[in-house]
Amino acid sequence: MSEMAAKGESGVLEITVEASMDQIQTVTDFVNRQLEAYGCPERTRIQLDVAIDEIFGSIVRYAYGSETGSASVRLWMEEESGILYISFIDRGTPFNPLEKEMPDTTGLKARERPIGGLGLLMAVRLMQ
Repeated sequence: MSEMAAKGESGVLEITVEASMDQIQTVTDFVNRQLEAYGCPERTRIQLDVAIDEIFGSIVRYAYGSETGSASVRLWMEEESGILYISFIDRGTPFNPLEKEMPDTTGLKARERPIGGLGLLMAVRLMQ
């Protein structure tokens, strides 16, 4: 695992870890340390924790297939607006969740819906 602050005044922080499920807590802790430093409310941190779990978990499960690789998380805040940006970067199979059609959650009971996609839907909705 490596953790570093990028050079320059951009304030970009980054962590790179193996893309494995046992690294989700490492990534979550990294982000939460920064959020606490920014004075981020607990409710927002909890929502981000859910999104991190879903997004990083998807990288682990789908980006590399049967192979292994690394994933990086970059975090920076735009000081003037107070907007926090978090980017997940890997070298696995490309996938942009914002380009994927979200599952239809209306009209069907939970047992009748196809499996998959709800975690991603939840992450996207939490972060809007």
